[in-house]
Amino acid sequence: MTSTTSAGRGALLILNGPNLNLLGTREPAIYGSASLSDVERLTTAAAEAAGFSASCLQSNHEGALLDAIHAARGTAVGIIINAGAYTHTSVALRDALVAAELPAVEVHISNVHQREEFRHHSYLSAVCNAVIVGAGIHGYELAVNYLDKVLP
Repeated sequence: MTSTTSAGRGALLILNGPNLNLLGTREPAIYGSASLSDVERLTTAAAEAAGFSASCLQSNHEGALLDAIHAARGTAVGIIINAGAYTHTSVALRDALVAAELPAVEVHISNVHQREEFRHHSYLSAVCNAVIVGAGIHGYELAVNYLDKVLP
């Protein structure tokens, strides 16, 4: 997990799920040419500009994402999550977000509603405060801006 120095308003947990480590090389026509490092830099800069610190984690393993959400209960003030394919399959991630009792924003780089039918359903959307789809990597920045408005 990469992290920045502590900021006055608290930490945002930025989670990226399976295959997002391949950003920039995996299906660039859908996901663009930006890398995961680019996403993390953009999101961290937006968080710091809003007075937050950011802690970024990408994992291809559901359990690692669950552990990070559980740990956020005592260390973060908000969560930004792109759960990748787990969005459409993981009741466990949904339940962890509920248990965390933190504002959460679901982000997808592509517009999942213009893609395959199975991508249209999210187990996370109903328990997230906001959902941002189809804005490319700038969706992460929009998620930070949203949390900036709703958090003290």
